[in-house]
Amino acid sequence: MKLPIIRQLYQTQTPENLEKTLEVLESFSEFRGTTEEDLNVVGELITGICGALEVHSKVKDGMTERDALNGFAQKVLGSIDR
Repeated sequence: MKLPIIRQLYQTQTPENLEKTLEVLESFSEFRGTTEEDLNVVGELITGICGALEVHSKVKDGMTERDALNGFAQKVLGSIDR
């Protein structure tokens, strides 16, 4: 998870574009010939896109961009600590 990438995706892409890209990446990850390295890269991309989508949602609900980004980071780090 890289916050600068999530921030850039949030700032430069619409939620609709992010959702379409997410669908493509999820389909790609299900191909039988996908390597472990491919899955690691796709996993990072999916995390970034999901983060940007969450930031879009939180900002729409009134949260600042910074707080939304930090909240997503804490959420991810919290799930790793479990």
